[in-house]
Amino acid sequence: MPGYRRGVMDWLTAPFELAFQQRALVGGSLAAIALALVGTWVVIRGMTFLGDALVHGVIPGIALAVLLDFNVLLGAGIAAAVMILGINLVHRQTTFSEDTGIGLLFVGMLGLGVILISRTASYSGSLTGILFGDALGVTSGDVTVLAVVAAVTLVVSILLYRPFLVLSFNEQKAQMLGLRPRLAHGVMLGLITLTIVGSFQTVGTLLVFGMLVGPPATAALLVRRVPWMMATAALIGVFSVVAGLVISFHADTSGSATMAVVPIVLFFLVLTAQSALERLRRSSVEATAAANH
Repeated sequence: MPGYRRGVMDWLTAPFELAFQQRALVGGSLAAIALALVGTWVVIRGMTFLGDALVHGVIPGIALAVLLDFNVLLGAGIAAAVMILGINLVHRQTTFSEDTGIGLLFVGMLGLGVILISRTASYSGSLTGILFGDALGVTSGDVTVLAVVAAVTLVVSILLYRPFLVLSFNEQKAQMLGLRPRLAHGVMLGLITLTIVGSFQTVGTLLVFGMLVGPPATAALLVRRVPWMMATAALIGVFSVVAGLVISFHADTSGSATMAVVPIVLFFLVLTAQSALERLRRSSVEATAAANH
């Protein structure tokens, strides 16, 4: 038994004996925490489509930064700002719903991004890196950026907790209470953008969506209060990073993709378990009722 335990511990710790795996663990965990905090608001407010659109919307900015050789975080930030402004323009200048603008810019920005990437010398490699990230290529500078992003996300979520909470459930009530819902909505969009831009290097623009929605959605199945939902989502996110890195190390799979898939698998496992328990509860109630008759 001691030998078996030692074997299991060696299997779990072996991936983190390497420096780049340690940086991937720290960077991925910081990204998971930031995405869990913001993702909680995305899930409870029903903004998943907008979140997905923003994830794709940063691709042209990243591609332009690669082509013109300037900071990719700056490029991603500019592209996200253009995306948000475009969505607001369509919504305000037409009778269409906000989803129409999101859908139009979703496809347009993604297509533009791929067009720009196709102009690079290493088209395939650049596209893969931007879309799927490189968890094992996280640098000390990336970790610093992610630490700042996580800290800003935490502080803003605490300071604006009440406006965010009321806005998420009832925008009219937020207006009546003088909580300035439009400003709160703008800050929330800014936070979502910040976490996406700060995290794409680790998880990739397409896979960041899994970490943005997966852990909060799973947490929402387990707890009801928003602070507990955030804490549970953060724990699920960090667990997904650890599990993803361990699995990818031993199975020789993509670290970024494996990290992003783990919370999705956890969501369906929890959902299946809850459905099974609910069926058992109903069967027990029906059996009790039948016995009483």
